[in-house]
Amino acid sequence: MRWEQLFADLEAQMAEQEAAVDQADEASRARAEHGRVRLADRLRGATGQEVSLSCGAGELAGRLVDVGVDWVLLVDQQHREVLVALGAVRAVSGLTAVTAAAAAEGAVDRALDLRRAVRALARDRAALHCLLADGAVLAGTVDRVGADFLELAEHPVDEPRRRAVVTGVRAVSLGALVALRTAGPALG
Repeated sequence: MRWEQLFADLEAQMAEQEAAVDQADEASRARAEHGRVRLADRLRGATGQEVSLSCGAGELAGRLVDVGVDWVLLVDQQHREVLVALGAVRAVSGLTAVTAAAAAEGAVDRALDLRRAVRALARDRAALHCLLADGAVLAGTVDRVGADFLELAEHPVDEPRRRAVVTGVRAVSLGALVALRTAGPALG
């Protein structure tokens, strides 16, 4: 009788130890998995929601439309598109509990970077405000995009880009860029 009780006690202790190890392993796996989540993945889970991004140029708020590898696209309360450099984002509020699955960046994802998004704005000849990390706000049209800069033809945003209204051309480091905000409402 004593042997049976001893073996039963040992089995119970082993089962408790195994359960504790399993629970610790599960917690470690969960922490490791969470450690692989990037801000872009966290933001993708809030697509369609109202969010507020704390950046060097202050708070930028709006409905989250899309998230790229290094950019975020919002539509603000005035229905303007706001292309935000993800590197300029310091904090985010308005996130939901949903996190998108960690995206494995392929060649196509890397090609759809901030430079490509800014080139699309240059192609559209959109009048916009260029918000910089130091708080400066420039107005004009993006003429061209280099490897690490954009060229902005400065002019009033209520005037179409014409040689007569351009007051100057400024090269802006993409590292200093916080956001590009269209002057008028987004179409569509």
